[in-house]
Amino acid sequence: MADGGVVVAIFGPTASGKSAVAEALAGRVGGEVVSADSMQAYRGLPILTNQPERPTRLVAIWPLDHPGSVGEYAPLAHAAIDEALEAHGVAVVAGGTGLYLRAALAELDLPPAPELELRASLEELYDALGAERAHRLLAGRDPAAAAAVHPNDRRRVVRALELNALGASLQPARDRLWSEDARHPTLAFGLDAAPAALAARIERRAREMFDRGAEAEARAALAGRLSVQARQIIGLREVEAGLPREEAIASVARRTRAYARRQRTWMRRMAGLVSLPADRPPGELADAILEMARARERLPARRAG
Repeated sequence: MADGGVVVAIFGPTASGKSAVAEALAGRVGGEVVSADSMQAYRGLPILTNQPERPTRLVAIWPLDHPGSVGEYAPLAHAAIDEALEAHGVAVVAGGTGLYLRAALAELDLPPAPELELRASLEELYDALGAERAHRLLAGRDPAAAAAVHPNDRRRVVRALELNALGASLQPARDRLWSEDARHPTLAFGLDAAPAALAARIERRAREMFDRGAEAEARAALAGRLSVQARQIIGLREVEAGLPREEAIASVARRTRAYARRQRTWMRRMAGLVSLPADRPPGELADAILEMARARERLPARRAG
């Protein structure tokens, strides 16, 4: 672990501009941004996962058939942050996956990694029993987990059964996400965008993705093997279903808005998060973050540009 320095974490819903702010901030203090985005960790879909063009740590590190997990990501993030602190005295971490962000910042008591054979058998069990009976089975084994998932949510019901078989729970007795102390002094900022403005940004970005070739990118990915995790990338389902272009764009925007609502829920759960308006230019936000961080911690002098 690196001694000294501060970690600056930037969170926000998708399309809020957090990547641009993080890049501007990194440019002022030196070094690269460390990504905390579970989908950007996959390579082969840079358009659909909106991967940054500038060098960013932990982007495109896994092939699409890899069953990536937060447990695998966490030590990689810790190493990247420690290296940034050692080199620059500050590490910039940015992303929209709440659990990945928290795993990057703290030593979490993470759930066991997926066991593929066990999961396959439980998926077969779920399909054989049907949604309602599988959910009742979960309720008998782990009532708290059953109360947190819908019977028709096959993926989460199966994961809850898997965790129960491994001696863990989808709903632990304490909040493993936010209760632990950070590994380093950390300042966390959240970009807050008005729902209507964010929806407009999401619509524009969905259309831009298709203009840039998202359909061809998705078809190439679907021609190969995809892990369960990679299949969650928004846009693959629409292309696989063969939706007309306008319908596909509308579906991608709709699903992205739903994901952004969940991210805003994560933001409300983050203790100590400093909220900043997402409608300000990235450079201005980076300057504001830098000044607040410098007021609390001894940071390197600001670089020109």
